[in-house]
Amino acid sequence: MTGQVCGICEGPLPSKTGSRGRTAVYCSAACRQRAYRSRRDPAPDVEALIAEVGRVANRLAPQPPEAFLTDLTSLTSDVGRLRRIAQLALRPTGENVTPAPVTETLDEVTFAGRIEQHQRELRVHCYRMVGSYDDAEDLVQETFLRAWRGREGFEGRASFRAWLYRIATNTCLDFLRRNKRGPRPYDPLPGVDQQGEPPQFMPWLQPYPDSQLVSAEAEPDEIAETRETMELVFLAAIQHLPPKQRAVVILNDVLGWKAAETADLLETSVASVTSALQRARPTLRERLPERRADWARTAQPTEEEQTILRRYMAAATGSGDSRVMAELLREDVLVTMPPNPLWFSGRDVFLDFVAESFDPASPTYFGEWKHLPTSANRLPAAAGYVRRPGTRIYRAQVLDVLRIEDGKVAEITAFEPHLFPAFGLPLTIT
Repeated sequence: MTGQVCGICEGPLPSKTGSRGRTAVYCSAACRQRAYRSRRDPAPDVEALIAEVGRVANRLAPQPPEAFLTDLTSLTSDVGRLRRIAQLALRPTGENVTPAPVTETLDEVTFAGRIEQHQRELRVHCYRMVGSYDDAEDLVQETFLRAWRGREGFEGRASFRAWLYRIATNTCLDFLRRNKRGPRPYDPLPGVDQQGEPPQFMPWLQPYPDSQLVSAEAEPDEIAETRETMELVFLAAIQHLPPKQRAVVILNDVLGWKAAETADLLETSVASVTSALQRARPTLRERLPERRADWARTAQPTEEEQTILRRYMAAATGSGDSRVMAELLREDVLVTMPPNPLWFSGRDVFLDFVAESFDPASPTYFGEWKHLPTSANRLPAAAGYVRRPGTRIYRAQVLDVLRIEDGKVAEITAFEPHLFPAFGLPLTIT
């Protein structure tokens, strides 16, 4: 049968009568494309994935921390792939495994393998749209399920990646329509003499683990997540845009799509996309630091920032030198704690607030602190653990993300600790 039937679907090959060139191997361009993709992106071996999960899980150990983090990252990725394969396999009874789409046939495992390649960048895309890591995780899963259910609609006119971005963007826009979110100024704190106007309160804002970003060494068709577009100050600024403007800015100015491509994805006109950009950019300029052009372009925190982080962690133990902390902070440092409504503007205001909680003789003494270094949103961060009086275990308490300018801490965003596992951080230490 070799040379007489298609190498993919085993259907009859087109007649070669009157034509020149090599004998056809595939009956159509769709089968030729599927053969190419099967060679380039082989379907995952489910049994091998399960075996790998068991192997890594059996060797998990908290020490040394570098190996522990590496194993946790590998385990999370493999379990995620298995979960998506299982979700895609949960179809109504009697439904064909693979209804015939327009251009190619994809079974559950093959489809899961293809969308797995885009998981990281789509999660970042959803995170930029909504500002929340937890919501972005849910939205990516919903995107994949929508993609599977609507796979017959993939006609191959655009790339598979662009098709997934269309689904992810619309999923985020639907979410934002259901969940009306708008930044508002923090309320004044009674008895606290703050400096300047209250900042904007966004209780949904969460940090993003650098370990889950697309690296600078990624494949050419993947977007390396630049520091400028992942910093919290940018994430906070873009939350002020209406959802459609936000999507246009992310697709055009962050991902580098052409206006025509963005218009096609959003099912609108190029003129509408251009108009949205013209309205959105002035809003962003008002919300971003004036020295935005001077931001470091490195993918990871610089050596200077790492040094400042180490000094910050030493000074934040409670037994550290308060003078060192004062030297590290800029005079007009801003401290926020989403989703909590606490905020402090000014170095002296903030240090006066924390002084009593660090003093063992004070009735408001909170406990003894330890910190582990990490990074979030391409910024240095300190994972804080506290041992409360009368206990022996240090428990996760806060994740301080630092924005540093001219060798000083200009902003501290203190987050709750429930995302520590996503950062590969333990919830307790000794």
